[in-house]
Amino acid sequence: MQKGVATVAQLSGFDEIIDARTPAEFAEDHLPGAINLPVLDNAQRVIVGTIYKQQSAFDARRIGAAMVAANIAHHLGTALRDKPRTWRPLIYCWRGGQRSGSFTTWLRMVGWDACQLEGGYKAFRHHVIARIEHITPTLDLRVVCGPTGSAKTRVLEALAELGAQTLDLEALAAHKGSVLGALPDRPQPAQKHFETMLNARLEALDPTRPVYVEAESRKIGLVFVPEPLIMRMRAAPCVMIDATREARLEFLIRDYAYLGDDVAGLQRNLLRLRELQSKETLARWHALAAAGALPALFGELIDLHYDPLYRRSQDGNYAGYAKAPRLHTDDLGPNGVRELARRIIALG
Repeated sequence: MQKGVATVAQLSGFDEIIDARTPAEFAEDHLPGAINLPVLDNAQRVIVGTIYKQQSAFDARRIGAAMVAANIAHHLGTALRDKPRTWRPLIYCWRGGQRSGSFTTWLRMVGWDACQLEGGYKAFRHHVIARIEHITPTLDLRVVCGPTGSAKTRVLEALAELGAQTLDLEALAAHKGSVLGALPDRPQPAQKHFETMLNARLEALDPTRPVYVEAESRKIGLVFVPEPLIMRMRAAPCVMIDATREARLEFLIRDYAYLGDDVAGLQRNLLRLRELQSKETLARWHALAAAGALPALFGELIDLHYDPLYRRSQDGNYAGYAKAPRLHTDDLGPNGVRELARRIIALG
């Protein structure tokens, strides 16, 4: 390997990973554990790109070089000022080009054994996609099914507490999966970052042990489950949580209580059902939301939206659904959820 250059396979050999791209690029996705020390900020990259298109490549490089030099000098005087002589960083940009190359050169001139990531973020992105495709078929997935309000995510959490392996896609996606599933305190990640986090989780799983995952559609909020994984899930054995309507309604009222704090947002989300529900039904649901009548609203959502949708989707999407063991329960409180997790593990 060329001196001062490293590959994706060598990521673990560095003390720190530095993303030299803009803050906007970093926010969309980045290598796990990386810190963002941009050599061009968002506005500067636009300026350089505009000069490149409208004037010349030479002018863009000349003006961009001054910006890059000033930014690297700033990083040397702040974020990097206390790094020891033995510190070994890896620097990357989009394609392993001039941005990370210039940063690496400066750090090597200082005396650190800095390396540039060959192929940059683009190479890492190809690695993530390839690893998801490679790992997914090796997993012994067990799909936890049940209509909305069956506490499937809480059951996954209880399974993890009991030592079982779990893959919580909704936690990675920062979304509960339903039409009202947006979280009040967490925005969803970009698709690329969702896949980066997913790959990191898949890499940590032991393929010789079962992995419990919640039944999902292809789309969780705004992000998509990668095709290899959704197809593997749909072919996997299932276990069905068969909770009473009363238990599900009580759970939904507890788990979605925050929706009552944002009536306008709740009403906007209900409008997303206008192609599935009548104007009269939506008007009634808006009135229930405005009145803070969440038990009545959630009860109607169970009967008129969630359960009919569930019946149409699960049996056709999951091959193991028809033969799935059914775990009956009338308790979806903490004790009932832990008992469900124990019963699922006992199935083997």
